[in-house]
Amino acid sequence: MTTAPVSPPGQSAAVGHGWEAVSIVLVGAFMALLDTTIVNVALPSIRTGLHASPASLEWIVSGYALAYGLALVPGGRAGDRFGHKTTFLIGLTVFTLASVGCGISHTQGQIVAARIVQGLGAGLFFPAISATIQHAFTGAARSKAFGVLGAVIGVSTAMGPLLGGLIIAAAGSRDGWRWVFLVNLFIGAVAIPMAALRLPRAATRTKRGFDPVGLGLLTAGLLLLLVPLVEGQPDGWPVWTWICFGCCAVVIGLLTIWERRADKRGSDPLLKPGLIRQTSFSAGAIFAIAFFGGFSSVFFTLSILWQEGLAHSALLTGLMIAPYSVGTLVSAANSDKLSARLGRMVLVLGCTLLLAGLALVVLVIHLTAPAVNGWYLIGPLLLAGLGTGMTIAPNQDFVLATVPRREAGTAAGILGTSQRVGTAVGIAVIGTVLFGSLKFAAGPHSVASAFSHSAQLALLANLGFMVVALVLVLALPREIPDRTG
Repeated sequence: MTTAPVSPPGQSAAVGHGWEAVSIVLVGAFMALLDTTIVNVALPSIRTGLHASPASLEWIVSGYALAYGLALVPGGRAGDRFGHKTTFLIGLTVFTLASVGCGISHTQGQIVAARIVQGLGAGLFFPAISATIQHAFTGAARSKAFGVLGAVIGVSTAMGPLLGGLIIAAAGSRDGWRWVFLVNLFIGAVAIPMAALRLPRAATRTKRGFDPVGLGLLTAGLLLLLVPLVEGQPDGWPVWTWICFGCCAVVIGLLTIWERRADKRGSDPLLKPGLIRQTSFSAGAIFAIAFFGGFSSVFFTLSILWQEGLAHSALLTGLMIAPYSVGTLVSAANSDKLSARLGRMVLVLGCTLLLAGLALVVLVIHLTAPAVNGWYLIGPLLLAGLGTGMTIAPNQDFVLATVPRREAGTAAGILGTSQRVGTAVGIAVIGTVLFGSLKFAAGPHSVASAFSHSAQLALLANLGFMVVALVLVLALPREIPDRTG
């Protein structure tokens, strides 16, 4: 999935530590990616326990993803400048403490704020993971280590809903959602001291600019898009929402002008204009937004439907989503072989399978509502999961295939930001469709019928995202160039 900006090879001091150092930072990768999906099955419990509004539920997911994405590039540059061990320790500590903040929250505002801080912590430490791998290994060993990172990302993302369901079932439906976050305290209590003792410090450091103006404009532009998307529907789309959308376009225009001027001055802009001008890279970044917006919000919709609409437990929700996770793991484990054999067609095939799987999910819900049976969803969700794993693992290789080596770290950071922003935008759009279309009618199955209808519309919006992603695949190179030596 994502690799973040890395420092030059001259910074290497980790070669002697090898797998010991890498295994420590991989714990951080597991925690950061697990928290992108594990929270979904806890949302109905949070809504009940904290009397949270639908908008707050969206911010719990999208706020984390947005903060995570915006912190990636600055986090990578901070690692280059101050040392990746330092940023890993600070980021993981912030993430762990914010997880505790989520678990002890007593209001919806508190948990949203804690999730944003948690995302900032994840974005700060995540670049150190790929940097540590780069410094610890070369050649085939490095490829193997990145393969292990990909497996960790796939496992943590896929097992999130099921693990969340198990935790809530064990801790109880009332306060079980708190332990979904508090479990990070125990992992962090082991990982932070181990990182402090065993991670090596960089031998040299590189002075990098942070482009605070560029980061501020990017943050403002995204907030001007997300705030009205999340908050506008409950208020009936008042005038201020449309003003925000207009201001978003203006701010993005100002960001473009600023980044171009910074590049001409020889500064270190956040978004390299030279990279953005490459058709394959810019299309790939938009592809990442569309793809992650399309697939990551599926868990959000199904969790709300299964618990709020059909009154099932969090554990049953996790088990219902499990076929999707299994499919993702199976195809991700073999995606490198498929990619080598099929080239770009592996992405076309993956997006097509995901489209077909989601379409079948919509059909099953439509035909069986209001008494939707999870057994009928096994095949469609497995198919969608196979498509996701087939796409999510090799997409970065294709997107970065034509990027010069000197820009590889920056390009990977931008791509990682695109993925997290896609998740945030996807949740905002899908949540607006899901909750905005809820209309309850009189009858014995009114709640189930209403949520089933809204879930179908939300999943159709997911299909729209995936159609855009499928079209953008065609702008990527047909094969991954041989860049050895």
